[in-house]
Parts: sequence; structure tokens; C-alpha cells
Amino acid sequence: MSLLHQQSPGQLDDAARGESFTKGTSHLVWAAIAATVVVSIAIAVYVITGEKPPVASGEVLEMWAHPMHEVTPAFDAAGASVSQSTYDQVLVFTRVRLRNQSKGPLFLHQIMTNVTLSDGSIDSSFATTASQYERIFLAYPDLAPWHSAPLNTTLTIDPGQTAEGTFVSSFRMGKDQWDSRKALDFTFGFRYQPNFKLTATGPVTDR
Repeated sequence: MSLLHQQSPGQLDDAARGESFTKGTSHLVWAAIAATVVVSIAIAVYVITGEKPPVASGEVLEMWAHPMHEVTPAFDAAGASVSQSTYDQVLVFTRVRLRNQSKGPLFLHQIMTNVTLSDGSIDSSFATTASQYERIFLAYPDLAPWHSAPLNTTLTIDPGQTAEGTFVSSFRMGKDQWDSRKALDFTFGFRYQPNFKLTATGPVTDR
């Protein structure tokens, strides 16, 4: 028998078979990638064209601010003398109207006021509850002429219904910093739903 093994013309050795298999696998990989891209595009188009409107709509009815220069008490609760400190504060009063345009109830659980400062940074403050809102007017009776019905920050708005009221947010900053702000907006948090944002477009009156 010859020491050389003669291969028939139609027979491939293992190396040739491996090369052929690799080429076939490469084609399958590229085909799978292309199919994934096509499916992703189709899903994106479906989401965009079938996107539902926001669950809520709203408008800012009135905004006013009360800048203050505060001095801490000279005595603590026990009557002992303590060192005093001063700080600047701005109370921001906002009256809004919210409307439920979904098919189910909306459960409001928090409101946040966001101030974009002159350097681009954002300072945020949670709004007062209805009881805290009332205490502000007890602490600062000079604000009484501008008292209005508070907005309950834990209310439920039924489908098609609206809610209207005022809330307050407090910022530790001076009047100059407040006046130099770039933007002002409000984020309303609803349970089980995306946040709803309102941007302030009207003037903010100082009182």
C-alpha cells in the first residue's frame, strides 16, 4: 500500500470543512444582527406612533415670591442664651390647576419646585403640605392678604376632574440669586405614573 493517501476529488479534508462551516456561521451571525436591528426599528416606530398623551395636564395660574432676611432666636427652648445667626430665604408661592386626562384616578404624593440658577445648577425644594401652608400665614401674618386655598399634596384626582390650589416652596438664597435665576419649573409626582412637569412662563411677583 502507498504511504500517501490519495483523496478523491469530491472529498474535503477537516480543515476545508472547518473553513466552510465558519463562513456559514458568519453569514448566520450577520443575518441575526440585521434581523435584530429591523425588529428594534419596528418597535421604536410602534412606540412613537402609538404613544399615549400624558396622564395629566395643567397650568400655572399665579406665582409670587417673598424674600426674607432671617435672624435666629437669641434663646433656645429652655431659655438659655445661644449665639444668633442670619440667613436669606425666599418663599415661592404657586397656584396651579391640574387636570386628570387619563382613564383612572391619579394619586398625587409630592410636588417639587426646581430653580435653575445663573451658573446652570438646579436647586430643588419639596412643596409644603396643606397644614404647613397654613402655618406659614400664622408665622408671617403680613402675608395674610395673599392667602388662598392650599393644594393638598396627597390628593386623588378622578378621571376628567381638576384640582386647584396653592403650595409653597422654600429656598435658602438671597434675593439677588433668586432674581438672577434662569428658569423655574415644577415636578408633580403621581403614584404608579410618570412625573408630570410644568414650566413657569409667566412673571413672578415679589411681595
